[in-house]
Amino acid sequence: MKVSVYIIAYNSADRIADTVNSVSWADEIIVADSHSTDGTDRIAQELGAKVVQIPFQGFGHLRNQAVEACRHEWIFSLDTDELCTPEVRDEILDLMAGTPAHDAYLVPRRNYFMGRWIKHSGWYPNFRQPQLFRKGAMRYMELPVHEGYELLTEKPVGRLRHAIWQIPFRNFEEVVKKANRYSTLGAQKLNGKRVSMGAALWHASWSFLKHYIAKRGFLDGWPGFVIAFGNFEGTFYRYAKRFEQQEQWAIPMQPPLRRPDPPRQNENRG
Repeated sequence: MKVSVYIIAYNSADRIADTVNSVSWADEIIVADSHSTDGTDRIAQELGAKVVQIPFQGFGHLRNQAVEACRHEWIFSLDTDELCTPEVRDEILDLMAGTPAHDAYLVPRRNYFMGRWIKHSGWYPNFRQPQLFRKGAMRYMELPVHEGYELLTEKPVGRLRHAIWQIPFRNFEEVVKKANRYSTLGAQKLNGKRVSMGAALWHASWSFLKHYIAKRGFLDGWPGFVIAFGNFEGTFYRYAKRFEQQEQWAIPMQPPLRRPDPPRQNENRG
């Protein structure tokens, strides 16, 4: 059985080559680009990938459109911050050589951040939607971010034994950019809900404690603290941005300022 790989990308010129090269074993590589301006599409094409341009209307819509562009029966999904490993390649090829027991498989991810492999913080092993699946066996929910999925087969979801790599942030600037982008998209999921700044602080604090204490992020040292703090920021601004939309604060207006008229001279001279 043949395998199509799809990779969603936007302004990923600094990492698209690594991701594409990690799946050069696949029968087809589709890069679903959302009109990058940094040459991501050109780099992908030079490496033999087929680039399809899909306007960004949320991650769920983007993924569904990427699946439609794939020609083969089985699909393997990667993001540009993920790399396939030799162990996962071999496991997938072994499955394709036989009769897979499942129609969709979760794939564990091993995260690298701040110079070390993260072992706690909810980051290992962590999973997103099934990343290996038979075409037609699932579809993504069309949400702007953190999109779920609907299984369209009666078979339960399986799991691969081996992990891919994820390098979610290469520097702190990327941490801040992602928190800003994802909090904006996350605020859209709160449309119709009334929130407060107190709720923003509460949800953010709980997110920090969940990752740092409940998920033992403190065992990851400073990287664990940064991960927890990043979740605090992203959650806080998600609710704060929804509160801003809800309140619709008006900017104070001021009429044009002109030079005041000079004082009139006293015409009565006695």
